[in-house]
Amino acid sequence: MKQPQLVLASASPRRRELLAQIGLDFLVQTADIDETPRPGETAEALVRRLAQEKSVAVWKHRAQMQAAALPVLGSDTLGVLSGELLVKPTGFEDARQMLRKMSGQQHEILTAVALTDAGGTRVAVNRNRVKFRVLTDQEILAYWRTGEPQDKAGSYAIQGHGAIFVEHLEGSYSGVMGLPLYETAQLLGTAGIIIF
Repeated sequence: MKQPQLVLASASPRRRELLAQIGLDFLVQTADIDETPRPGETAEALVRRLAQEKSVAVWKHRAQMQAAALPVLGSDTLGVLSGELLVKPTGFEDARQMLRKMSGQQHEILTAVALTDAGGTRVAVNRNRVKFRVLTDQEILAYWRTGEPQDKAGSYAIQGHGAIFVEHLEGSYSGVMGLPLYETAQLLGTAGIIIF
């Protein structure tokens, strides 16, 4: 087994899959942070702060444990529709209301990536526009029953069944999944981690 090149501060299987896709060897260590939006905090400021806090928290914890000083990658994803945050649903009714609002509309997906190492923390934000086709109530219920939307920001997964709702995507597919690979590679390069 190769030596890990970095630590991923996320339990997301999608982020692990995307890092593995580009051939990186990494450890996974999650951070328990408060993800509550602050009063007046914009979606971009929130997603940027959460990615940074995850990255810094894991970096500090590893330093306290005297673990190898590997760069730590944190990430967070939020959806926005008409100024309203599209976060993970609290249950079916919450998901149904979100998906109904998104039906036939365009929403924005913001994913922030933060990299912390001995040189500090650097953050990049990726923005995407996603247009949904019109959804029926029957489709929303059937989709909920797949289990897929239950832990996803915006109540859908573009890499799964939710892809059939996407009429148009403007931006980064990997960014909508939860880890924009272009921005991630740029940040990793600043820590001396080259993909090829």
